[in-house]
Amino acid sequence: MTSTVPAPVARTADGHALQAVLLDMDGTLVDTEGFWWEIEADIFRELGHRLDDSWRDIVVGGPMSRSAAFLIEATGAAIGLAELSVLLNERFEARIADQVPLMPGAERLLSELARHNVPTALVSASHRRVIDQVLLTLGRDRFTMTVAGDEVPRTKPHPDPYLLAASTLGAHPSRCAVIEDTATGVAAAEAAGCRVVAVPSVGRIEPAPGRTVVASLEDVDLPFLRSLITPLN
Repeated sequence: MTSTVPAPVARTADGHALQAVLLDMDGTLVDTEGFWWEIEADIFRELGHRLDDSWRDIVVGGPMSRSAAFLIEATGAAIGLAELSVLLNERFEARIADQVPLMPGAERLLSELARHNVPTALVSASHRRVIDQVLLTLGRDRFTMTVAGDEVPRTKPHPDPYLLAASTLGAHPSRCAVIEDTATGVAAAEAAGCRVVAVPSVGRIEPAPGRTVVASLEDVDLPFLRSLITPLN
């Protein structure tokens, strides 16, 4: 089930217009996008197929069902979608069993948001079983709520996960700052009406209205996130 702790807020306690910060997981807070690709390549190699590196940008950041289905179709591998999804989750969990590497700046940013009592949500296309494993490293108590890709009817690039997170936190999407690393995640956040900070991990993301692109989470802090939201009257 989606982990939710309602926290209705019209504005933050200190009067700032920023109401919530919504964060992606893989490639944004934890350095795991490469893990997924390596695991996919290993599985398909065992099935007698080689993945084309150009496919990496296609499968990154989206729901497992979409990525797995694309790879099955592209390779013609004799494996079903359900079986492949189980294999991917099992191998990923084994890969991160000992330690999950954090992205530069992630620890500092999460600590800063918690210190200032900013409502936060972890919004990922990964399945709940994977999120719960990663939260052992990130710290479950650092997030007001979490949303997994297998807990919403439509996950990224659809806006549903971010709309759910904003609604549960009692925040208006336009008063939420979203931090994402892929074009798929950015599309979901922008479709929800959120302000977006893109920290590209795989593939290029261009700046756009309502979207700021930075090189690293080390460039992101609470004053920066507050500056993205138009002050309330």
